[in-house]
Amino acid sequence: MSFKRPCLLLIIPLVLAIFAVAGYGFLFKAAVPGSCAIILIFLFRNQLKSLPDIWFVVAAFLFSIAGDWFLSNKGDSFMMFSAGIGLYLMAHGGYLWFALKNGRLPVLFTIVVLASYLMFFFVKLYPALDDTVLLIAVLLYLLISCISLGAAFGIKLAPIIKWTYFAGVTLVLLSDTIIALNEFTSYSALNVLILPTYYAAHISITYALIKRGE
Repeated sequence: MSFKRPCLLLIIPLVLAIFAVAGYGFLFKAAVPGSCAIILIFLFRNQLKSLPDIWFVVAAFLFSIAGDWFLSNKGDSFMMFSAGIGLYLMAHGGYLWFALKNGRLPVLFTIVVLASYLMFFFVKLYPALDDTVLLIAVLLYLLISCISLGAAFGIKLAPIIKWTYFAGVTLVLLSDTIIALNEFTSYSALNVLILPTYYAAHISITYALIKRGE
């Protein structure tokens, strides 16, 4: 990586995130993960063949943009909502692939996370899910998200890379948990955290990959 002080590029998604949180529209919302993807492609443009797992994170960011579009335009359509969840699930697949390529899946930690979120699902979400397609989509997303978090915990790279990547995946899961509470239980007290945690997740994951290339 020949670019001096590459972490300074993260000012771009940070500024875009501020405008997005302030309500300037979907373009700014999409520009946060979009700019993170562009930053990674730019910085690793000469290393993408030797570090192909970078592409999985870039793809995850792009799937996040698509998923966000579906959720932003879902209205009362559960199919749009389900499609959004499906695209976010694919994003988590990218995060999961990167983590597994650079570590292992810690079984005990993953089981604890899965057990906790399955309890959350059956106690809080299941009673409100009266559509089979939506129920399956939410459950699959929950399972992949938890496995993705577990894999991030098992990354075998330098601590600064591992923990900032893990923090990013954790923030994605936190943002999604708050969305689920709002959508299915009408609990909205934490809604103010949805976008900040979502954008912080992308910036944190991008930072982790930048540190990997230094």
